[in-house]
Amino acid sequence: MSHGDTAQGGEAAPIRVVVLGAAGRMGRMVARHVLEAADMTLHAALEPESSADIGQDAAVLAGLPPCGVAVGHDLHEALADADALIDFTRPESTVAAAALAAQAKAAHIVGTTGLTAEDIGHLERAARHTPVMCSDNMSLGVTLLTALVEQTAARLRPDFDIEIVETHHRHKVDAPSGTALALGRAAARGRGVSLDDVAARGRDGITGPRRDGDIGFAVLRGGEVVGEHAVSFNGPGERLELAHKAERRDVFAAGALAAARWAVDQPPGLYSMKDVLSL
Repeated sequence: MSHGDTAQGGEAAPIRVVVLGAAGRMGRMVARHVLEAADMTLHAALEPESSADIGQDAAVLAGLPPCGVAVGHDLHEALADADALIDFTRPESTVAAAALAAQAKAAHIVGTTGLTAEDIGHLERAARHTPVMCSDNMSLGVTLLTALVEQTAARLRPDFDIEIVETHHRHKVDAPSGTALALGRAAARGRGVSLDDVAARGRDGITGPRRDGDIGFAVLRGGEVVGEHAVSFNGPGERLELAHKAERRDVFAAGALAAARWAVDQPPGLYSMKDVLSL
């Protein structure tokens, strides 16, 4: 797919973006960024048909003056002439949207967390027909952190114990976070092992000593913390820590828009933020 159409005067036409879950915390942020972007237009804003926000002006929900785009529910209709779908929703919604985006040949930007291997399989099938950019975290900093974790795990001796600690707001429904698991997979790749074989995701009671080679996870939930992740490499006599703190949700929305700009000119395939940043 190529976003090659031009507007009158020879300038590139704005990227027509559909926002799924437009009344949610991230959906409102994404809609706001799209409305403020010079090279994009909010083509449609969607919520489930049962939502109380159906019919509301999407810009007003995002804290901006009215834009004339009312929140709707028909994704099939919205995608008919759209360029990109940005999706920070729930796994079941993302899987259903993937098939429709593939049918419409619209780039699907997925920031949904908690996706299972089966869910990823659905995205892989959709990616045969359209670009699908899926990432547990859309921020530039986290993308770079993931690459650094993999490189560090590959270079440090195996007697450095790896622990991952993540903190999020009290409303988050999945744990560990998708970003924490992505960091764990990066560490495991660096060591040439499968995370499934070495993950220690629950410690309670008399657990015995730490197993050699484990990658441990700890989860904190509370307040309104946007997202904090720290990877600790604990070796004999020294400790190395790599960390990232998201202070505003803007970073995820900005990353999603960057991904959409990139994805609309790519061939069908399943991509990640590492591809967007050419890492």
